[in-house]
Amino acid sequence: MATPSETIAQWKTTIIISSSLQNHDTCRTLSAQQHRIRFSDSVEAGAFIFPLSGTAFLLVDPQDLPEPLDESGLTERIEKFVQVHRNCFVLLYSPFNGEKELQVLTVIQHRFIGSNLKILPVRNGAQIAKGMLTIAKVSCYSGKQVICAAVHSQHLK
Repeated sequence: MATPSETIAQWKTTIIISSSLQNHDTCRTLSAQQHRIRFSDSVEAGAFIFPLSGTAFLLVDPQDLPEPLDESGLTERIEKFVQVHRNCFVLLYSPFNGEKELQVLTVIQHRFIGSNLKILPVRNGAQIAKGMLTIAKVSCYSGKQVICAAVHSQHLK
């Protein structure tokens, strides 16, 4: 008898990824899952874009940011990203919760409160891939239809 994971076809999509992430673990994870990967120099450094679901993710690693944080250009970079992408997320990469990671999170939250930016803290490449794919899948048209149908059928019971 087939397991549920074998009976459901694996979801595959096209992902446009910043060329700056070409050697990142997350790209290898996504390629291994047979997603169609396209690298681009014309997207923001650190960006993952899912065109079919209209979602975009910006990977921010606090360890890569210079001190002081105010002069790092992070808020300007995120602001540009938010202006370009309607449904956008910051993937805040922090393998551990140190003082710098919390400072970066606080700066982003205070600056972008009330905007359409969402923050997703992640600890490793597997969490990055899983988080992005989950959000992109439920954001795509067919994913929305499945969720709406499930909610509607539960409501009718």
